[in-house]
Amino acid sequence: MSNDFSALVESFKKVGVSRAYGPPLQIGGEELIPVALVSFGFGGGGAGANAAGGGGGGLVLPVGVYGRNASGRVTFQPNTVVVLAMLLPLVGAVGVSIRGVLRTLRT
Repeated sequence: MSNDFSALVESFKKVGVSRAYGPPLQIGGEELIPVALVSFGFGGGGAGANAAGGGGGGLVLPVGVYGRNASGRVTFQPNTVVVLAMLLPLVGAVGVSIRGVLRTLRT
């Protein structure tokens, strides 16, 4: 089991910028570079000779692409669905904070 886990860890050491920025694509005569938020996590443990376990998981969110605009300048074009989904926790936290401030001001 530990050899399999070690092999898995070694393969994910190479995961980094190459996964966050994809290879350039030619679409409609325009060169686009996809950008993603990439996160992986693994863990394992054991208790004695016969008790061992492990697991892992990952998350990849396509954030947007880098491309050239009409004037030739490189710009970032966000994936609006993912950006809005990533903003939901922030909006929730702001709402809870405002509610707490209003409750404090009432008393």
